[in-house]
Amino acid sequence: MSATEILIQIIGGVCLLLWGVGMVNKGLNQAFGTSLRRIISNSTNNRIKAFFVGIGVAAILQSSTAAGLIVSSFAARNVITISAAIAVVLGADVGTTLAAQMMSLNLSWLIPVMIISGYVINKSMHDSLYKYVGHAFIGVGLALLALKLITAAADPLKHSDAVQVVIGSLNNQPILAVLFSMLLTWAAHSSLGMVLLYMSFAAAGTIPVNVGLFMVLGANIGGALAPVIMTLRDIPAGRRVPLGNLFIRAMGVLAIMPFMSTLVLPFIGLLHPDPARMLVNFHTLFNLALAIIFMPFIGPLTRLSEAVLPDRPREEDESLPRYLDPTAVSTPAAALAGVSRETLRLSDIVQKMLLDTLEALRNNNPRLVQEICAKEEIADSLYESIKTYLSRLSVQSFDEKENQRYIQILTFSTNLEHIGDIIDKSLMELAMKKIRNQDNFSRQGFSEISDLHSKVMESIHLAQNIFITGDVKMARKLFEDKASLRSYEMHAAESHFRRLSEGVAETIATSSLHLDILRDLRRINSYITLIAYPILEEAKELNPSLLKPERKEKVKKVKAKAPKSTMPPPATPLPEKY
Repeated sequence: MSATEILIQIIGGVCLLLWGVGMVNKGLNQAFGTSLRRIISNSTNNRIKAFFVGIGVAAILQSSTAAGLIVSSFAARNVITISAAIAVVLGADVGTTLAAQMMSLNLSWLIPVMIISGYVINKSMHDSLYKYVGHAFIGVGLALLALKLITAAADPLKHSDAVQVVIGSLNNQPILAVLFSMLLTWAAHSSLGMVLLYMSFAAAGTIPVNVGLFMVLGANIGGALAPVIMTLRDIPAGRRVPLGNLFIRAMGVLAIMPFMSTLVLPFIGLLHPDPARMLVNFHTLFNLALAIIFMPFIGPLTRLSEAVLPDRPREEDESLPRYLDPTAVSTPAAALAGVSRETLRLSDIVQKMLLDTLEALRNNNPRLVQEICAKEEIADSLYESIKTYLSRLSVQSFDEKENQRYIQILTFSTNLEHIGDIIDKSLMELAMKKIRNQDNFSRQGFSEISDLHSKVMESIHLAQNIFITGDVKMARKLFEDKASLRSYEMHAAESHFRRLSEGVAETIATSSLHLDILRDLRRINSYITLIAYPILEEAKELNPSLLKPERKEKVKKVKAKAPKSTMPPPATPLPEKY
C-alpha cells in the first residue's frame, strides 16, 4: 500500500471519527438537551454539586465544548453565577475524559450492536424525541469503527522515514507539538476526537508516547480555545467562563511541561504500560488534577475574569442578543423559545421608537429624533442576529407545530424590521423637515395624528400578545380593527382637506407632512396586522364566509361602514398650539 493510500485512509478515518463524535453530541443534545439545561440551571447552588453536574452533562454529551457554551449562555443571562459556571466547566472537562476512557477499551464487538440498535431505535421511534438516541448509538458505533480503521491504517507509518523525521522534530520541540495539536483541535472543535486520534496513533506505534502526551496537552488547550472564539461577540458575562477555562488549561500546561519526562511519563507508565492507555489515563489525570487544584480558587478566578472583562454600560449592550442560546440550535423547543424572547425584545424597541415618534413630532426635538434613529440601528442589529440564528436551525427535524412557530417568528421579526425602517427613513425625515421649517400642526390636525398614533400603539400591544399566545379571538380583533383604522385615516384626510379649503394657515403649511404621517402610520399598522392572518387562516376565519354567524354580521358591518367613518369625530381640541 502506497503512502498516498495510507494517508487517504487515515484522513477518511479521522473524518468518520469526528462525524461519529458529532452524531453522539447532536443526538443526545436533541433528545435530552432541554432536560440537561434545566438540570444545570437548577443544580448549581454550590461548587461541588456544579462540578459533578458538569461531569454528568459532558459524559452524556461527550463534548466539554457544548457544556461550556451552555453554561456561558446561562452566565450571560444571570441564570447561574460565574463561579458555578466555572465549576461546571471543570467538571465537564473531566466528564469528556470518561468518554475517552470508554472509547479506549477494546469494544470491537460493540460496533455492530450500536449501529444496529441505533438504526432500530431511530426507525421505531420516528415520531419521538428518543429517535435521536438512535442517532447517538450510531455515532458511537461509527466512532469505534473509525478508531479501528485509523489504528490499522497508521500501523505501516511507523516504518516511514518521512513520518519519523516529522515525529523527531516534534519530539525535540515539545512546545511545537503542543501548538500543532492546539491548532488541530481548534479546527476540529473536538478535544475528545483529537485525543482518540492520538491514542490510535500511539496504539499503532506511529507516534511515541512522550510526543503523544504533549499533543494531549495541546488538545486540552485547543478544546478550551474554541468556546473563547465562539463567544467573542457575547456580552462580558458570557465570555468570562470560557476565558477562565482557557486560563486554567494554559496554566496547567505551563506548570506540567518541565516535568513531563522526569515525573509524568514514568508515573503514567506504572498505571498501565499500553501506549494508548497511557495517553488516555494522562488526559484524565491532568483534568482531574486541574479540577482539584483550581476548585478552591474559583472565587479569585471569578474576580480576575471580571477585572479583565468588566461589565459594559447597559446601553452599549442593547444591540447584542440576550436570549439566542448557540447550544440550543439542535433542540427545537429551546431554540424557538429563546428566539421568541429575542423577537419580543425587538418588538419592545420598535414600540419605544414609535412611542417617541409622537413626542418628536409634538415638540420639534432633534435630539429625540437622533435617539430614535440610533434605536433603529439597534433594531437592525437584533434582526440580523435573529435571522442568522433562525438560519442555523435544522427545520428538517421540526414537527408541524414547530415549523409554524418558526415561520411566525421569522415573519413577525421581519415586519418589525420594516416598521423600524418606516420610522427611521420616513417619519424621522418628516420630523426633521418639520423642525427645519419650524412648522406646527393645527390643534385639530395634531389631534388626528395623535388619535391614529394611539390606535397603532394599541395594535402593537395586541400583536405582541398574539405572538405570545396565538389566540384566535385577539387575532380576529386585530384583523377587524385594521378596517376601523383605515376608515379613521380616510376621515382624518377628509377633515384635513376641509381645513385646507377653509384656509387654515397651519394646515396649509403642514399639508404634505400631515398626509404622509397618516400614510406611514397606516402602513405600520398593516405590517402589525399581518401576524393575525396565519392564525385566522388556520382557524378558517380569514374568509368572512367561514366566520361564525355573529362574527359574519360584525365583519359585514365593518366593511359596510368602512368608506364612511366607523370612529367618533377625531378632532379633540388640545390645550396647546401646534
